[in-house]
Amino acid sequence: MHEENKAAANGCGKMRSGTQNEAALLALMEKTGYSMVQENGQRKFGGPPPGWEGPPPPRGCEVFVGKIPRDMYEDELVPVFERAGKIYEFRLMMEFSGENRGYAFVMYTAKEEAQLAIKILNNYEIRPGKFIGVCVSLDNCRLFIGAIPKEKKKEEILNEMKKVTEGVVDVIVYPNATDKTKNRGFAFVEYESHRAAAMARRRLIPGTFQLWGHTIQVDWADPEKEVDEETMQRVKVLYVRNLMISTTEDTIKAEFNKFKPGVVERVKKLRDYAFVHFFHREDAVAAMSVMNGKCIDGASIEVTLAKPVNKESAWKQHFNGQLSPGSENLLGFSNKGDGHQKSLGKPAGLSVRLNGQHSPGPSEVERCTYPFFPGIKLTPISMYSLKSSHFSSAAMHLDYFCNKNNWTPPEYYLYSTTNQDGKILLVFKVLIPSIADGSQSYFMPDKLCTTVEGAKELAAQFTLLHL
Repeated sequence: MHEENKAAANGCGKMRSGTQNEAALLALMEKTGYSMVQENGQRKFGGPPPGWEGPPPPRGCEVFVGKIPRDMYEDELVPVFERAGKIYEFRLMMEFSGENRGYAFVMYTAKEEAQLAIKILNNYEIRPGKFIGVCVSLDNCRLFIGAIPKEKKKEEILNEMKKVTEGVVDVIVYPNATDKTKNRGFAFVEYESHRAAAMARRRLIPGTFQLWGHTIQVDWADPEKEVDEETMQRVKVLYVRNLMISTTEDTIKAEFNKFKPGVVERVKKLRDYAFVHFFHREDAVAAMSVMNGKCIDGASIEVTLAKPVNKESAWKQHFNGQLSPGSENLLGFSNKGDGHQKSLGKPAGLSVRLNGQHSPGPSEVERCTYPFFPGIKLTPISMYSLKSSHFSSAAMHLDYFCNKNNWTPPEYYLYSTTNQDGKILLVFKVLIPSIADGSQSYFMPDKLCTTVEGAKELAAQFTLLHL
């Protein structure tokens, strides 16, 4: 084991002098008693730590660390992350050159320690002018399966997925918003482990695989947003899904008031789901137990506690696929007395661009470009075959989102007004014909822009956050 540790410690000697680097890492291992092994492009410190008995820590104990300086290693990183709690395993991703790859995974022995690490170390200045990013890391065990025939039931989809892949635990299917006898054309398949999901994705991903004669779409499902237990204990808003499009907010309020009159503060409904706000948490919890599975206007509803979302990060999280259903991002939901705020919180980093006053400078464009050498082979490709991470504009994301859901493309209608100085101000109204109905026929932000591009981006952002 000592020789293994020594070999691992010497693995990044190309960046610092071999002797200096090896000495620093060996000193860390001697001090902590942890082992270190380098394999498959990563270096593992611990996993398990000395004296550990029993299974590894559960899901939710690991954090992802990004923007690590490339010449920084465990002897500097481990002491920083030990401030949050006992480290079970520290995995630093490594280049062949000996540099690290700029990111790592830190698994703690308890969820509370991982949450503390995020709280105290996200945006931590680890070196002068160098700030690291820390967020929760979850092994994804769920796949998104698209282009499923809408008449197929949950049992049929579950049986079919069990035939073609291994380790299937469950299938999540949502009913169509307008016809509850049909599904929405997609499903989420839950696997027993990340490895099982990865193997299933590898088998299904080529694009030639068919179910019931249909070529399906396969991708990782967006992970659900984790909310700490302390925050959830303060939630007094219920998320209600599977409503009829025709069901009104007044009807929902009346139904939830039946078990105890006057407990509902207000209701906000969007298409086939709604958020029901209560004056007191205990009434919300009691109503959830009573109302889950009840029928309203002929639809069997699902009721859970709503997950609060940080308003400042909602836009970024939406593009990164981290917002889960049941997160009341569009209402700026919090427990700090601002429950009536319905305007969209706009991150400061987007304000300049969305108001149309900014265009990418040379350095920004340069980061997105690569040299185009003569003779490079080009292949025609559809933008819809790409992942959402390939798009940076809200308008492109909205178009991609509509296509993924088999909806018609969004339609933009431009309106203008003038301010007191005579300046023309613009706003777009967005219509998605496939989902237009009496209760929500269009989407329009409550802010005006000075340029067409800014107005279109803001309208698309607003629409995405409301979908």
